[in-house]
Amino acid sequence: MRVFVTGGAGYIGSHIVKLLGESGHDVLTYDNLSTGNSWAVLYGTLVEGDLADKAGLKAALQEFNPDAVMHFAASIVVPESVAHPLKYYRNNTANTLNLLESAKETGVNKFIFSSTAAVYGMPENLPVNEETPLKPINPYGTSKMVTEFALRDMAYAHSDFHYVSLRYFNVAGADKDNKIGQAYKEATHLITRALKTVKGEQSHLDIFGTDYPTPDGTCLRDYIHVDDLASAHLAALMYLADGGSSTVLNCGYGHGYSVKEVVDAVKKITGIDFKTIEAPRREGDPAALIADNTKIKKTLGWAPKYDDLLYIVKTAWDWESKLGK
Repeated sequence: MRVFVTGGAGYIGSHIVKLLGESGHDVLTYDNLSTGNSWAVLYGTLVEGDLADKAGLKAALQEFNPDAVMHFAASIVVPESVAHPLKYYRNNTANTLNLLESAKETGVNKFIFSSTAAVYGMPENLPVNEETPLKPINPYGTSKMVTEFALRDMAYAHSDFHYVSLRYFNVAGADKDNKIGQAYKEATHLITRALKTVKGEQSHLDIFGTDYPTPDGTCLRDYIHVDDLASAHLAALMYLADGGSSTVLNCGYGHGYSVKEVVDAVKKITGIDFKTIEAPRREGDPAALIADNTKIKKTLGWAPKYDDLLYIVKTAWDWESKLGK
């Protein structure tokens, strides 16, 4: 298939582009390189462009003539979204509307959307399934929720348009072949920040909040390896190609680890102790987010291969070691 990938030069998008290429699909990555890297696009063609440029976007779609769109381009830092909400509504919601309009105008009717567990906010019951009420507590989650509503309404209005919205839990780790991984200028993911502390790039690791209603007082998260997430996208693409109806699916393993457990795993894998400092809670952080992944397994036949925190940390450490200081 011909797949148009927005944000394919970023952390998650680049892993999906790699898997699509390895699987024989024709890929075009459309990315403004604001947080992505051109070297991370290992397959297909890279077009540097911005989703805010609707004319350029539509021209790229028309020229490539894809069978499907995979949409990853977004701003993703929760604290930043609290401080700068309009940036998130513009980039995550308004720009996605540009993409949806352009897809419709160029006849693309299969769409896979990079959503987030942040749409659930602070759920009362765990694990959360796809029927859990959406109550985001930060602009990042709200911006993704509004896009999901737009997809739902577009599919209702246009019977030939079908989408899969994948709600990610905490994506971590790096490519098993160690060719790509996280390379953000400012690391925000816990495992990456911990590894950069191991490397001496940070003096210490802040643990944001130790008074949550969890077993050890720190936040619980469902960590999913990025290669397993990539396989979920490939399965979603095949599902739509086979005539699958529009759906929303959680992407997680169904169990969680605390911040302190992640810190212990990093120390075990690296063999290096490092300093942690207990800091106040960050605004917009729920105590726990754990996926019910029953639906994605049933709908897509998805079977994760890398459900192992130590493996996740090891692949991330291999990548960080390759990056150097």
